[in-house]
Amino acid sequence: MDIKTATAIRRLRLVSAPEAVSFLILLLCSVLKRTTDFNAVPVMGAVHGVLFILYVIFWADAWNRAKWPAGTAALYFVLSVLPTGGFFAERKLRREAEDAVIAARARQEGVVKA
Repeated sequence: MDIKTATAIRRLRLVSAPEAVSFLILLLCSVLKRTTDFNAVPVMGAVHGVLFILYVIFWADAWNRAKWPAGTAALYFVLSVLPTGGFFAERKLRREAEDAVIAARARQEGVVKA
């Protein structure tokens, strides 16, 4: 994995958890709006919207650079629209990055021919 691919995946990983948190807070604000006089939906909607747009941009970049199969790319996109999916995406992306580092070190040490 080259540095640009690793950077693209890292950006996606770093935005996935905040996007998931903002989605959960937006859902909470929606409930509070309907049950109390508290209305933070416009603010949280904007915050979540920006984070979601960043997630989609970073997802497209990572898909393009990492050459993921369509199924893997679809999984990461579906995780972005589920309320807690960003947490699972972050964990899976972290594991993928760690595996790539291990493979690169193994190639460097001559353990694996690739």
